[in-house]
Amino acid sequence: MSGDVVNLRQFRKQKARSEKERQAEQNRLTFGRTKAEKTLTDALNDKAKRTLDQGRIERPDDTKE
Repeated sequence: MSGDVVNLRQFRKQKARSEKERQAEQNRLTFGRTKAEKTLTDALNDKAKRTLDQGRIERPDDTKE
C-alpha cells in the first residue's frame, strides 16, 4: 500500500503551466488569424447571406389583420 510521494508545490506549478498552455492554444485558434483570412471569412459569410436572402419569398403585409 505504498503510494508515490508527490511534491505539491511542483504539482501546482505543473498544473498552472498546463492551464496556461491550454489557454494559449485556445487564444491561437481564436485570435491567430491573418487579416487576409479574416477578410476572406467575412466575404464568404456575406455571400452566403446574400444567396440565402435571394431565395426568400416576400409576402405582402395584408395578412396582418
